[in-house]
Amino acid sequence: MLKLRSVLALILVVVTTLLVSCSSGQVSAPPPTYTLEKIESIQKFVTPIASARQDMTQLKQLIYDKNWTDTRNFIHGPLGQLRRDMSYLSRELLPQDTKQATQLIKELFSDFEELDAEAKAQNSSLALQRYNDAVSDFDAFLKLIPESVAAS
Repeated sequence: MLKLRSVLALILVVVTTLLVSCSSGQVSAPPPTYTLEKIESIQKFVTPIASARQDMTQLKQLIYDKNWTDTRNFIHGPLGQLRRDMSYLSRELLPQDTKQATQLIKELFSDFEELDAEAKAQNSSLALQRYNDAVSDFDAFLKLIPESVAAS
């Protein structure tokens, strides 16, 4: 009986050692997802941002028409609240998207500042180039918005 206990104890030690050495010791947490509250919060800002993106075609037409006063007024007027809305929305995104969204916002408004300077200088070719850069940054930002919110 003593030999049987020794053998069972040895088997128990081997099994325990094997289980401990094969386990990672860390429980993997599920990836972060959007809660219903986050989606509702994001939805509040998506509508004006999407509307501003649609209005960008009007800005393009002003540049083509070389209507520099209205171009500058459009940047400062209808697009004036865009930075605030985009900043609020970026804070509601998942952590891995927040940093990229913040960078895209900086690039977009840098493009707007350069577009404003080109409109002031009445340089249509560079103004159109800055417009295209702004649209590209704007679209990249919109791709960060969760599909469930963007589709509604």
